[in-house]
Amino acid sequence: MTGAVSTMADRLALGDAVGALVCLGLVAAFIAGAALSTLLANEGLRRGLAGIHALSILAEAVLLAGLAAADAWAPGFGGGFGFVLGMSALMGLQNAVVTRISNARIRTTHVTGMVTDIGIELGNLLDIALRRRRQSETAANLEKLGLHVPTVLAFFLGGVLGVFAYRAIGSGMLLAVALGLAALALPGILATRRPAASAAPPEGRAHPAARRPSG
Repeated sequence: MTGAVSTMADRLALGDAVGALVCLGLVAAFIAGAALSTLLANEGLRRGLAGIHALSILAEAVLLAGLAAADAWAPGFGGGFGFVLGMSALMGLQNAVVTRISNARIRTTHVTGMVTDIGIELGNLLDIALRRRRQSETAANLEKLGLHVPTVLAFFLGGVLGVFAYRAIGSGMLLAVALGLAALALPGILATRRPAASAAPPEGRAHPAARRPSG
């Protein structure tokens, strides 16, 4: 979205109204996806349902499967504006889910912020090594690095594998990912059958799913 907004400003400055509108469409689709995720989560809160965020993951899987089908049945769709709009909406939906679950500790499509956090924690560790900060802060800094470094690496690895897989099997790769997402969402969907004390973490506390496992 940073690139889309920057390009939109550039296109406007150069008088390219069509290019600016294309970028605006991408931003709007991303926002729409995030809004859809929020509406689903809020409805779950009102009904006191457990596993409500799984509905957003299932919606992501269904939409991705739809894009895979369109890509398979309409040659050239994968490189078209409709495909990119759909992917932008999926990114917004998925980013909103993770943001809410982790109480904004993780934003999986916001790599700039995570790389910035890595730099901050490395700076803090250097200060500790130079005895300018308390040694007791080391554990907290390492925990944050242990959260953000694997997330950035996973983002990068997913991008590399995604390109190779799409080149190899095309829309089949999108369908495989959609099925994987649906499988991940299934336990949470089943959990919506029973009431929950709260489907979202209280303000200031991270959802249990955001706690990093030891090791």
